[in-house]
Amino acid sequence: MSITVFGSVNLDLTVSVDLMPEPGVTSHATGFLKGLGGKGANQAVAATRLARCPVRFVAAIGADAFGASLRASLEGLGVDTDHLVTMPDHDSGMALIHVDATSQNTITVVGGANMAWPADGPDAECFEGCKVALFQLETPQNATIAAMRKARAAGATVILDPAPIAATGMDALLAEADIITPNETEAAGLSGKMPATFDEALDVARSLCARGPQTVIVKLGAKGLAYACKDGRSGKLEPFKVNAIDTVAAGDSFNGGLAAALAEGMELDAALRFASAAGALATTRKGASEAVPDRADVDALILKG
Repeated sequence: MSITVFGSVNLDLTVSVDLMPEPGVTSHATGFLKGLGGKGANQAVAATRLARCPVRFVAAIGADAFGASLRASLEGLGVDTDHLVTMPDHDSGMALIHVDATSQNTITVVGGANMAWPADGPDAECFEGCKVALFQLETPQNATIAAMRKARAAGATVILDPAPIAATGMDALLAEADIITPNETEAAGLSGKMPATFDEALDVARSLCARGPQTVIVKLGAKGLAYACKDGRSGKLEPFKVNAIDTVAAGDSFNGGLAAALAEGMELDAALRFASAAGALATTRKGASEAVPDRADVDALILKG
């Protein structure tokens, strides 16, 4: 069995700042980092580092120098690039990231080749023998829905990270997902209610289950998470205590860890704990894919509690 990640790959340009820039203001950065990014790539790296089964990454790059660099970066991190497609008429994706002194971030994404997939998405063979398939929303919506359907037809558990939230069409995406993993802002975009507490997050999770997914996991950042399932199960998980310096890779590491845990057959509670540890450790390092932890570190944090 295997994991398939369908999503974006970008060149990330990250600047550290004391305060987020205001309109019309020029300020000096306190640091700069260039590296591999994109939600799909970050989650593929996380799954590759954390899983004990093969991981396929299905993504698109441009026919430019950045594309060649992104392929080399993925291969250097051990990611399977056999399903990496070059879009000849497009530039590679790029993300411009600001991280402030409190570790909060803003991200502007230039989609490029990531948005060039045809309406029917990638080939069905990408999902053959796949136990878990992981998706995000930095690829065209119709292509993503088509890919989710192909994954479901192959018998995979379909996880959707609903980020960035789309203005329309979310119900069609939720209908194809077994599990969704919104943060507070994404949960508010889907439900119309910003969850500030565990109880509010549980209410939102239960309401979203009625729209398709079997399980809804609402991530509350440093407060932990809450989840609800269609079969009536629900719960909350307190966060792991770490010294956070950069939250860019936290959500992607969580999702890659969740896919890895479920592919191994972990029960939901154990899988959420594993994913939470991966997300927490990612906040202790700067960058996107560079910040993804490895399996030994996650297992050690779980044992430490």
